[in-house]
Amino acid sequence: MSRRVVFRFRLYVADDALNSARAVINLTALCREHLPGRHEIEIVDVFRHPERALADGIFLTPTLVRLSPSPVRKIVGSLSQTSAVLEALGLEKREP
Repeated sequence: MSRRVVFRFRLYVADDALNSARAVINLTALCREHLPGRHEIEIVDVFRHPERALADGIFLTPTLVRLSPSPVRKIVGSLSQTSAVLEALGLEKREP
């Protein structure tokens, strides 16, 4: 029997900036709908942890990083265009 793939995301945000807040809401909704029970989201505020953002090569916010499954993928923006986000994350043809 195959294991269910868990998608791990890290979302870099800039405090409570409008686009960052939208990205959090949009990512949460996308995961609930397309990856129920198979996702983990870590949120990193670049104002509170600037050294981490720089070490990870993050220069714009909001930035979403899909950590797993491989390969790592990055998306910049508020994640408001669901179909484009799904395609960029490689989820457009996956079944939930």
